[in-house]
Parts: sequence; structure tokens; C-alpha cells
Amino acid sequence: MERYRHYTDTSRIILPLADMLLIFGAFRLAGFQQLGNWHFGGYYPFFYVIFALLWWILSGQFANIYRTDRLITYPEKLLYLMRTFVLHAGVILLTILLLELYWPPARYLFAVYAFSVTAVVAGRFLMTFLYRTYHRHLARPHSRFVILGSGPSGQELYRFLESHDPIANQFMGFFTDTPHTLPTELRPLVRGRLAELKNYCLHEQVDEIYFAMPLDRRQLIEDLSRFADEHFLSFRIVPDFRGTVRKDVNVYFYDHLPILTIRHEPLGIRANLAVKRVFDIVFSLTVILLIFPVVLTALAALIKLDSPGPVFFRQMRPGKRNQLFPCFKLRTMRTNHGQSELQATKGDSRITRVGQYLRKYNLDELPQFFNVLLGHMSVVGPRPNMISQLEEYSKHIRTYQMRHAVTPGITGYAQVNGFRGETREAGTMEKRVEYDLKYVENWSFGLDMKIIFLTVWNMVRGEKNAY
Repeated sequence: MERYRHYTDTSRIILPLADMLLIFGAFRLAGFQQLGNWHFGGYYPFFYVIFALLWWILSGQFANIYRTDRLITYPEKLLYLMRTFVLHAGVILLTILLLELYWPPARYLFAVYAFSVTAVVAGRFLMTFLYRTYHRHLARPHSRFVILGSGPSGQELYRFLESHDPIANQFMGFFTDTPHTLPTELRPLVRGRLAELKNYCLHEQVDEIYFAMPLDRRQLIEDLSRFADEHFLSFRIVPDFRGTVRKDVNVYFYDHLPILTIRHEPLGIRANLAVKRVFDIVFSLTVILLIFPVVLTALAALIKLDSPGPVFFRQMRPGKRNQLFPCFKLRTMRTNHGQSELQATKGDSRITRVGQYLRKYNLDELPQFFNVLLGHMSVVGPRPNMISQLEEYSKHIRTYQMRHAVTPGITGYAQVNGFRGETREAGTMEKRVEYDLKYVENWSFGLDMKIIFLTVWNMVRGEKNAY
């Protein structure tokens, strides 16, 4: 859904018409500057009509900028305008190239866009400034409102309305039975307890009541709704889902139907999965084709010279949804220890001399780029633990299984934050799981890039917990 969906019908007509006049002026000025006269004939009027109609369509469809109140700030308005002009120019240029049409010279087009952007931005800002100045200094407040509740929803609503609320709306205060839950700076805004709300509304001529409390207060909601109807007040409900289910809640919209989820899952969106998978394929192929022929060959020779046994080590690990897959690594231990499910510890006698350096600089993980290419793993994600660890930690860490909701990675958010290596110390695995879940719930392509950069940096300086 659009962040700001509704605006007045008057704005939807007046502001685009003003844009058309400003753009027409930009055309005339560009013609005088580039052509040396004020003549406006030939195909120039036709080009103006196409230009203006496309701007009307795109600005209304994508920019959502036909507001003059505070629901859109000046920086937001500028961003919307510039974004729409870039899209507008892209459509115009693409049409010219695909249809091989004859259009005005490039210098004339550049001048038209330069003058149009300047005129529309200046005109929109001027109208917004005049509108807000009028309501701030001349118009009387047309809505006085209170917020019922002091929880996270009530606080977020207050902060939003304070920074974005249409001018001429006046916040009167909070009503709550638990004022101590409010931050210290907001407590002076409390006007009373819930039982005092009705008298205050009548005495102070309040126009709107925002109910920002858990939805299980059904009797209170019905009582206040009846009170609002009887006294011509607007009663608005801001659902406090976190207070209702006692957990963080995310709200999605399927068309106009709200869907609640207890946990945010960016990688549950197919588009995000596609972006991540494409990056994994490109990145792993780049490493395999450019780095492996030299680096892997040299490391394989060192491993064979250091101790007898195979170059690669293969072990079944639990992946996404606990599906087992063969995880490849460079061998860093002797082959005759018989303890493949035992986690490595500091000073572990099983680790070879070359293996110590491979582990310290994460080079033993290089073959896992084959796992990435095959789809078993991702470049970034929660590290796949051993099967024995899955069985052990699932018993006493309630959220442990949640880290397996996504594809495991060669490197992860927990690792770059210092939680890698041995996990026998109390609380170590809990912290690792905590960071893994932060990654699952806050994934973004930018976060993956950050983790990759930090991983490379740690490889250069060496991992102190890698043994």
C-alpha cells in the first residue's frame, strides 16, 4: 500500500493544473533560450502535450505528491518529485529510441527538463509553504485529539502525528493508568487516567479519540465508541498488536486485507529470494573461476605435503528446514582421530600445522562455494552446525530451530560479530543464535554486502576464535 494514500480531490485537480502551466512556461523559456525566439509552432506544441500528460499520469501514480499538509515533509516531497522526473525522462527517451521518432534537439530537451524541474519544485514548495503558513498563523484548529494508552503503539502514533500530522490538528495529551511506561520526556503530556477521559473530552471540546491499547479491551472499546457517538466525537482505533499477543507483530496487506505475522521474514518474499540466489550464483562462479585455479591448487599441495589423507573433508550438515546436505571443506585435521562429530577446541591435537592457518584465515571454507553453486548454501547466512549440535542445542535453546528457516551460509552475522569457534562456554551458542535470528528478521542485500566486507577484513587480520 502507498504510505500516504488519500488526499483531497481539490488538490488532485488544482496542483496538476498548476504543474501544466509551469511546464508550459518551461517550454516557452527553453524555446527562447535555445531557438532565439518565442515562436511555439510546428511539432513543439505536440511534444508539450505528450510531456505534460505523461507528467500528470506519472506524478499521480508514483509520486503521491499532491499534498500540501505536513503528512509529506519537504525532503520527502523533493525526493518524490525528482524520482518522478527521472522516470518521466526515462520513458520519453526510451520511446524516442524504440520508435525512432524525430524529436527536438538534445540541448532543447535538456533545457526543458531543467526549467520544468526548477519550476515545478519551486511552485510546489511555494504552495505548500503558503498553505502551511495560513493554517499555522491564521486558521483556527479544526481537530483536537487525545491518545488513549501509553504503550509502544501510542508512543509511535504520537511521534508520527507530531512530525507529520496535518497542520491545525492539536494534540491534547495521553490518558493512561500506567504513566510510568512512558519515557520521562513524555510523562508531562499525561492528562489523567482512563476514568477521567470522558470529563476531559467534554470540558476541553476534544474532537478525536485515538485508542492505542491492546484489542482485548473489548468492553472499554464499546463504551468509548458509544460515548463518541453520543457526543459527536471521532473514535479511531490504532491496534496495539504487540500488547495483544505480547510479541512483536508485523502487518502486511494483501490488497486491503491486513495480515499479521509474529516474526518479520524478508527472505520469505520471493523477490528477495531471487535477488539473493542470483547474487550467490554470480559470486560463487566468480570465486570458482578466478580464485580456485591458483589458490585451491596451492592449498591442496600444502595439505598433501603436511599430512597423509585426502585434500577435501566432507560431512553431512543440517541446512534449510533441517534438510541434510554434504558440506565440503579443506581437510584441517588428521585422518585417524575418529572424532568427526567432536567440535574443535583451542590447542586441539587433531588439527594439522597447515590446518591451523587454514582455520585462522577461514581458507578451509573455500570449497563451500561449490555448495553455494549447488544451492545447498548461500554466501551469507547462519553457519551450518554439526548434526550432534542440532540435536543438543534444540533441547534447551527454544529459538535454535528458527535459524534453520533460511539457507545456511559460508559466513554469517554471528561470525562477523565475534561469535564463532568453540561454543562450550555458557551463553556462547545463545548469543550466536540471537545474531542469526537478527539476520533472518532484518535481511537486506546491503546487510549481506556488509557481512561479506567484514568477513574479508577478518580474514586479512586473522580470527582469534578460529581453531
